[in-house]
Amino acid sequence: MADEEIINLDDINYAVYKIGEWKNHYEINQIGLSREIPVTKNTITHIRFSMDEIRNSQFSLSDKTVNGFVAIAMQLNPKVPEMELDDVIELEEKEYQNILSELDGLDVLSDDESIPLDGEEYLIYKLEKDCHVTTSTPANEFTQKFYEDELKKIEDALD
Repeated sequence: MADEEIINLDDINYAVYKIGEWKNHYEINQIGLSREIPVTKNTITHIRFSMDEIRNSQFSLSDKTVNGFVAIAMQLNPKVPEMELDDVIELEEKEYQNILSELDGLDVLSDDESIPLDGEEYLIYKLEKDCHVTTSTPANEFTQKFYEDELKKIEDALD
């Protein structure tokens, strides 16, 4: 029998999540729309960095400059374009602060621990830097199935 591959939770090349629900309801912040709840300090750091990158992206809508979360929500959430743009911007800021608060309050696993790569208790993504973008790829079959199911839900919602 082959040795089971183990990953250390302090490995910055992996993002580790559990399937769950956020405490708050989200309409705009794509992190909050996900059922992926981070369980390691490195994953939380990665999420914060990703949110900062998205928020620092600027787009022109009407006569305003908006961040990436607002722009994405305008494209993907059919409720958002019906809202006043100022209300969308205000809601994004509120959701951003809520996500930060939730991230600060999460119980995380110890960096000293390790988990099996092929387990089904956690969603595990392999992180790779591609120029200035970090890409995440499902690192096992359990995560791949969850990822595909979530993409299907998004596609169905857009139809």
